[in-house]
Amino acid sequence: MAEQVAVTQDISKLLDKIKEVKYATLTTLDAQHRLHGRPMYTCEPGNDGALWFFSEKDAQKISEIKANSQVGLGYSDPSNATYVTVAGTATVSDDKQKIKDLWREDFRGFFPKGADDPNLTLIKVEIENGEYWDEPSNLFVRAFAYAKAITTGEKHHPTPDEQAKVQA
Repeated sequence: MAEQVAVTQDISKLLDKIKEVKYATLTTLDAQHRLHGRPMYTCEPGNDGALWFFSEKDAQKISEIKANSQVGLGYSDPSNATYVTVAGTATVSDDKQKIKDLWREDFRGFFPKGADDPNLTLIKVEIENGEYWDEPSNLFVRAFAYAKAITTGEKHHPTPDEQAKVQA
């Protein structure tokens, strides 16, 4: 029987898990309805809980989002054993003030003309749901899980801090 996973509506737990990861794989559907993923840098989440990304207006991902706004994001931090998936709705925004608010000078390597580039746009992903896995990295916790498996034949069951589904 499959184990039950905790479910929460606390989107802040999901955002806390990814705030230090920064890089995600953004997956869209291409014109042939195949999955198309690419790495993206996540700007700081806004007070609205949405995730924001910079892009060029003429990038393929923009046309894919305009054709089908459903996207997936995958975050992975193996060094801390943290993994997060997000499903959401993406929109494209040319809000100049938001671009200026989110702009960092080190983005210039990807967008040489800076925040005033007329080809610069934002992708906003409104989170619909997600799931996180934050496996125990503490040696003691892993040793306990191992001992439990050896003595009882049962596996470690993650707590809601270690794994949960988030419904926005």
